[in-house]
Amino acid sequence: MTTTPTVKTPPASKDRATGKGNPRLNWTFMTVLSLAVAGYFVGQYATAGLQTLGAQRVGLANNYAHRALPIQIAFYLHIVFAGLALSVGPFQFVRAIRRRWPAIHRWTGRTYVVAIAFGSVAAFVMSFVSEAGLVGFFGFGSLAVLWAWTTYRGYRAIRGHDVAEHRAWMIRSFALTFAAPTLRLWLGLLIGIQALIGSHATDQQMFDNAYAAVPFLCWLPNIVIAELMIRRRNLPGLRFTPSAGQRRSQVQAAPVSE
Repeated sequence: MTTTPTVKTPPASKDRATGKGNPRLNWTFMTVLSLAVAGYFVGQYATAGLQTLGAQRVGLANNYAHRALPIQIAFYLHIVFAGLALSVGPFQFVRAIRRRWPAIHRWTGRTYVVAIAFGSVAAFVMSFVSEAGLVGFFGFGSLAVLWAWTTYRGYRAIRGHDVAEHRAWMIRSFALTFAAPTLRLWLGLLIGIQALIGSHATDQQMFDNAYAAVPFLCWLPNIVIAELMIRRRNLPGLRFTPSAGQRRSQVQAAPVSE
């Protein structure tokens, strides 16, 4: 007598994390912060040319105002596409959109992936001339590479119809996208600490001191939190993320009892 093998499926993942706090409130706060930073991020560099903004010491304009043309192009590409990814990214996690309007979810997802494809390459180019020096090169350069890689893995997973793996990788991807808001939060916190302890440094010196710490600080905590979210949602972890093709191969190779 031949019996068909029983294939065990992993337990369904949860759309919301369990634990303390209000997930909807937390996600609303993150969405509002993402949109605010994206708007400010793009808007502050759209008011004038780099030379003018650099003379006014607006953001990082002074560091890129006199760079070679390819660096300046990368700077503007990163501003536009990182801002776009930050704007559409939060809506990829809205369950109502995924269920009621899957076409919108797919097209905003494609927009997000394309935005990161351009934004990550531009960010990597910019890391070579980071204002934070070698720390900036390694910190922001690593961020750019991981940003592209996690997004690619998420895209590849959904192309292979592996929804759970897709969700896990896109959580990691957006955690890295969210480095833009966390960078600014850390800057404000670190500058505030210097002011509170009575630092005699100038405003520019306090900014430089804070900026030297954020190339890694802006994204490492994010990715740790992302992994905790993935675990709490019972999604595939980093060590257990075989592709859909590998899973099918494992099922096909399973012995048949007689």
